[in-house]
Amino acid sequence: MNGVPAGALRHRLILEERAKVDDGGGGFTESWNTVTTLWGVVRPLRGDEQLVAGRLAGNVSHLITLRYRDGVVPEMRFRQGERVFEIHAVIDPDERKCWLRCQCEERGL
Repeated sequence: MNGVPAGALRHRLILEERAKVDDGGGGFTESWNTVTTLWGVVRPLRGDEQLVAGRLAGNVSHLITLRYRDGVVPEMRFRQGERVFEIHAVIDPDERKCWLRCQCEERGL
């Protein structure tokens, strides 16, 4: 990958990590904390529908490209407004720490 033109990084994304909060009763609740806000390219790849809990639910897979950032892992997610992109894989395409490609899935459409 030779790079991405700066103008292509036009999607403002919030990178979030999961946090477990003690509920005081021996269990926990999950919440999401903001790690940072960054610019990226969001490109849809494919979509499908499936029956989930008796209703039709859609999902779309995306490839999100951003400047290299250490510590981005599949346990994180991106958010853009109400849209949520679960990260499935993080790839450094040329192994030079210039860019990251994140294979993501947007659910609940």
